[in-house]
Amino acid sequence: MPSKNIPAPKKAAEKTPVKKPAANNKTAAADKRSRLDNAGHFVPYVEKKGEKYMSPGMQEHFRGILNNWKTELMEEVDRTVHHMQDEAANFPDPNDRASQESEFTMELRTRDRERKLLKKINESLDLLDDGEYGYCESCGVEIGLRRLEARPTATLCIDCKTLDEIREKQRG
Repeated sequence: MPSKNIPAPKKAAEKTPVKKPAANNKTAAADKRSRLDNAGHFVPYVEKKGEKYMSPGMQEHFRGILNNWKTELMEEVDRTVHHMQDEAANFPDPNDRASQESEFTMELRTRDRERKLLKKINESLDLLDDGEYGYCESCGVEIGLRRLEARPTATLCIDCKTLDEIREKQRG
């Protein structure tokens, strides 16, 4: 009886472990743990009864979110630099060269967007330090915890952002 060719199960793509700076390993891990449950899902901030908006607990919650996001982006930048250095080759085939250049261009475009995001994250951290984080820069009302958890770099409340988008559509 002929043996049937049964394909081997596919292995999941292995991710390269990311090394964090030794000095921040404990604090970074503690920050990340405080915002993730055992399954690795984000845990929203739970307000305490009578707690004021942007209390020290809330500020630490958002500082942790912003710092974790910043760390992840910086690690991605490092990976890109190493990838581009390792993969840079002078291919004799013009198609291979064009493919590589296209890939590098896409990576650099993504890193440029992340650079702009890092700037916004740093601005949000500065606002936290100044006690102005979480308030709309246009009208001064509270932006809201859930909106900030969804978009930690938000500087406008939902109403001002909606008006801003309507004006932008009318101009465009």
